[in-house]
Amino acid sequence: MNGGGLLVRGASSVVTCEGRRPSDLGLIDRGAVLIRGGKVWWAGPERDLSAEMARNGDVEELDAGGGCVLPGFVDAHTHLAFAGDRAAEHEARLRGDRYQTGGIMTTVVATRAASTEALVAETEARARAALRSGTTTLEAKSGYGLETETERRLLEVLAAVAERTPLRIVPTFLGAHLVPEPGYLDVLVEEMLPACAPLAEGCDAFCDLGALTVAEARRALEAGVAHGLTPRLHAEELAHTGGALLAAELNCASADHLVHVNDDDARALAFAGVVAVLLPATSFCLRSAYAPARRLLERGVTIALATDCNPGTSYTTSMPFVIALACSELRLSAEEAVRAATAGGAAALRRPDLGRLTVGSAGDLVVLAGETYADLAYHPGMDRIAAVVAGGEVVTGSTGGRP
Repeated sequence: MNGGGLLVRGASSVVTCEGRRPSDLGLIDRGAVLIRGGKVWWAGPERDLSAEMARNGDVEELDAGGGCVLPGFVDAHTHLAFAGDRAAEHEARLRGDRYQTGGIMTTVVATRAASTEALVAETEARARAALRSGTTTLEAKSGYGLETETERRLLEVLAAVAERTPLRIVPTFLGAHLVPEPGYLDVLVEEMLPACAPLAEGCDAFCDLGALTVAEARRALEAGVAHGLTPRLHAEELAHTGGALLAAELNCASADHLVHVNDDDARALAFAGVVAVLLPATSFCLRSAYAPARRLLERGVTIALATDCNPGTSYTTSMPFVIALACSELRLSAEEAVRAATAGGAAALRRPDLGRLTVGSAGDLVVLAGETYADLAYHPGMDRIAAVVAGGEVVTGSTGGRP
């Protein structure tokens, strides 16, 4: 990290996400951002930038070139570490087959067979793709091992990738992805969690049709909490099974998917302060219904957006694509979608220092090639990321001129 810091100037506007409402981006017109020590030291209108701030010779400059500057995206739900692919399964769905959770085992077999070196290389490639598209923090789950050795190895892979890239990775233990055989939950509680918990920050369970029951998910998450892990839950994706109410009961950091959530669920999530992580790319790939984002917002639930990057149902690392989908299919405004992809994701990870560009926040930001954040929805599938800054370092783009 450069010792003097980084000054980002020449922006059409700076999105700070300082406001409280879902549509309030705390926009600074003609703004600038000064980062020191990896954190935001100052943010405001460039005309208010003092000569003393800009004069220090050890401060590098990034010219936004009239582009919009916003916080780095916080992707709060991914399955980044795996081997193999399930392209054949996807092709079968395009012919009309329904998604079945048993496809997860195809990835489990490939992942168990892969070397650690191969897993690190493949996971790092996906991490760097996410970084190029503006993601500076992502949550990443294990879950394709379903045995102690491979689950721990996947968490070790995530730690290795975090060391090799500028990306901030929040590791989650998802040993409760399925219950592949009788007695599996006993092994998870008694053997897997003691071995894996030291390498994770969170624990998750797939509570849904064909996966874990509410009782099974409760047992897995309560065991994870006993090991000091933050609980989160896959809920109500394939059917309404009671997962959202369980997430509220257990004070989970997030409940994710929520395609089949109802009004009672939404009120319970809002009351408990559980963040709803919505995954529109999964619905897009499955040709299924989308989560009722407006219902959740109207009931006072904080929402986040995430890619759900995984080999079976959402093989993408692009948060800009997810933002565009959220605007078109979840009926979010551009402001609501951008906030959900930044401050919303940070809330899901219980990291208030992320997803904002306010004094003391992490020095993570994105410079867009367009003048407005609405370009992310206006250009679906197109590369509109001109530069990415992580921890005060320019990791894509260049300093000293137009990005």
